[in-house]
Amino acid sequence: MKKSARYLPGLALAIVLAGGAPYSGAQQVAAATERPGVAGMLQEITPSVVNIAVTGSVPMQQNPLLNDPFFRRFFDLPELQQQQPQMRPTQSVGSGVIIDADKGYVLTNHHVVDGAEQIQITLQDKRMLDAKLIGSDAGTDIALLQVEATNLKAIPRSDSDTLRVGDFVAAIGNPFGLGQTVTTGIVSAVDRSGIGGVEVYEDFIQTDASINPGNSGGALVDYDGRLVGINSAIIAPAGGNVGIGFAVPINMAMSIVDQLVEFGEVRRGMLGVQITDLTPDVVEALDLDDVIDGAVVSVVSPDSPAEAAGIQAGDIITGVNGASIVSSSDLRNTIGLLREGSEVQIELIRDQRRVTVNAEIGSAPGSQVAEGSQPAEVSNALSGAQLTDIPRDHPQYGKVEGAFVANVQQASRAWDGGLRSGDIITSINRQRVDSADAAEEVLQSNTGTLALNIQREDASQFLIMR
Repeated sequence: MKKSARYLPGLALAIVLAGGAPYSGAQQVAAATERPGVAGMLQEITPSVVNIAVTGSVPMQQNPLLNDPFFRRFFDLPELQQQQPQMRPTQSVGSGVIIDADKGYVLTNHHVVDGAEQIQITLQDKRMLDAKLIGSDAGTDIALLQVEATNLKAIPRSDSDTLRVGDFVAAIGNPFGLGQTVTTGIVSAVDRSGIGGVEVYEDFIQTDASINPGNSGGALVDYDGRLVGINSAIIAPAGGNVGIGFAVPINMAMSIVDQLVEFGEVRRGMLGVQITDLTPDVVEALDLDDVIDGAVVSVVSPDSPAEAAGIQAGDIITGVNGASIVSSSDLRNTIGLLREGSEVQIELIRDQRRVTVNAEIGSAPGSQVAEGSQPAEVSNALSGAQLTDIPRDHPQYGKVEGAFVANVQQASRAWDGGLRSGDIITSINRQRVDSADAAEEVLQSNTGTLALNIQREDASQFLIMR
């Protein structure tokens, strides 16, 4: 009787017959070629993954006493400003992926080639080539190199937006400079953020395929042999792999490549808002029972694309160009990867009404965060704040209606919540207030989380007081 065999997707498994005739020599050869694995797929794509060697130089550490003017005079040393720092050579290794064979484009990480004086790549066929840096973007940790060579092989790309948790993947790279190495695993999570800090744009693929130092810039592929990501980072508290690695989705990487080819840099878009996540506290304060995803606008910058589009502090942005926005980092990535001048349609919720506005994306200044940083965590009451009517000599008197914040005690709940002297509270939990008495009346009936719209100088802001 034949034993049943379970087939895994993408894997060719040999069926073992129990009690049958022994394999002939030809059958044994056929069985060997059909053993489980992804060797056939890897044989096709590994020539597209290269090793990268980078050389550079960094200043040598000096004795701190040499920076002391007294000791420099005591030992009759030249003036400090006339001394050039001594440099020492550095070497590092990484990985890269050929994405265009005709043009010789190689994709890698920004941190692999940052500060490089010479970049050399080694192909699988042992050819060693000098590489030119086309451009690099620290915000997404993506860099584009170019080499001049024939018989290159580019790797096919997948649509990383279709990747699901549980999909099989393989990581290909050059860990510890050992040479090309393949590890396998699954997609552990998608849309990971908060790994690098506020100055970066993150939408990582998380995988348990082993990624180690030197894998950076290498390929993360699916079991069809298509590129889904560029390996970028690991969490390694003990200095080694613990099964938590991150890759930049190829869709995000290619949007950066297009600008690096055209401009040699990324000209990042800017909407002109500061944002925070839509938390249960905000949902409760604004009575938004049917809204669970979005980014809350806390500040609208004056003369910004957001102001021109009519976006207001307190609006909840839920979509951009038909794509859902689930968090502040999601909005930040979406806007930050758009080009200056792009026309976008923004879906938002205002006073429990769904509104659509059109905006033209502006240019982000330098490397600043395009949508602003998270506001400070706030408390659940206005204790510590003294409210009065707007003084007659105030520039906003007669122009704005609200309760004037005359004073805020430092280290109080109101202070910790971001409220400052001079602010004008215009609404509390969507209820308009036109005076200090009106504000006090609303506060008496709202003892939980408070959602405040305030006017600070010329800008409208939105605060959540917990």
